[in-house]
Amino acid sequence: MNTIDAIFTRRSIRKYTPQPVPEELVSELLKAAMAAPSAGNEQAWQFIVIRDRALLDAVPKFHPYSAMLKYASVAILVCGDLSRETFKGFWVQDCSAATQNILLAATARGLGAVWTALHPLEDRVAGMRKLLGLPEHIIPLALVPVGYPDEHPGPADRFDASRVHKDRW
Repeated sequence: MNTIDAIFTRRSIRKYTPQPVPEELVSELLKAAMAAPSAGNEQAWQFIVIRDRALLDAVPKFHPYSAMLKYASVAILVCGDLSRETFKGFWVQDCSAATQNILLAATARGLGAVWTALHPLEDRVAGMRKLLGLPEHIIPLALVPVGYPDEHPGPADRFDASRVHKDRW
């Protein structure tokens, strides 16, 4: 699948088949994440691959929009690493670009995924921090459940010309 096709067909998938996602595909998603641009090429990110069923099942206790984890065979936690920052605050943009790359790579490989936000909601950040024992300099931005899709929504055309301004507002 080419990049434009992945962009236009990517959808948030919240239902997955029981088929496990192979390690080599998870590694490919992580390589795609780390190919994202970052401020000053700092790459102020860390990733945690979660396959432990007890951990996946615990997330909905503090994250109200994560019920799909019950069906995902794996999730990737995208975290900002403040110890790697030179340009303060840009970790959010860097990790967001990495998260989008995971979503696009998943689509390109026939997988389903969805961005579940953690940061900046303190209760979600604290819940994930406690669940996984994250150090203070690591901030969880997004949890991306991944699996083989058990739903197939069609592409959505979200282009809105009224939101495009040329030269000036």
